Amino acid sequence: MKSLFYILLTCISFTSAHAQNNNPNYDSTLAKNLGADEYGMKMYVFVVLKSGDNDTTDKKFINECFVGHLANINRLVDEKLLIVAGPFGKNNDDYRGLFILNVATIEEANELLATDPAIKARLLKAETYPWYGSAALPEYLDASDKVWKVKP
Repeated sequence: MKSLFYILLTCISFTSAHAQNNNPNYDSTLAKNLGADEYGMKMYVFVVLKSGDNDTTDKKFINECFVGHLANINRLVDEKLLIVAGPFGKNNDDYRGLFILNVATIEEANELLATDPAIKARLLKAETYPWYGSAALPEYLDASDKVWKVKP
C-alpha cells in the first residue's frame, strides 16, 4: 500500500510539473491580449481570393473597384481585423491573392468580405477556411508598417 501511495504521488508530481509553464519567455498578459490558447495559438480565417465571374472590360469600373478594394484592406488593417494580405504571382488556378482575417468564424469573415468593393462587384471571389495559427501573428503589423519605403 505504501508503494502505491509513492507511485500516485510521483504521478501527481510529474503531471503537475508538466502542466505548469515550461516556457521561460511566456508573457501571460501578452498571451491574454492576443487571445492565445495554452499553445500560443488561436483561430483565424484564411481567405483565398480568386478571379470572380464578372468579366466586364469597363476599365473605369474595374479601377474604382480595386481602389476601393485597397482602401478596404487598409481600413481592416487599421482595425486589426486583417493581419496578412497580398497578391499571388501568375498561376493557372485563378488565384489572385490571400487574406488572413483576425476573426474566429467564417460568418465574421463573410461580414468583413462583404465590405470589399471588388468582391461585391464579383471581380474577385473569396474562398474562406478556418485556420489555426500563432496568436502572435497580429504583432507583425507594427513591424510591417516600418519596412515599406513607397506606399503599395
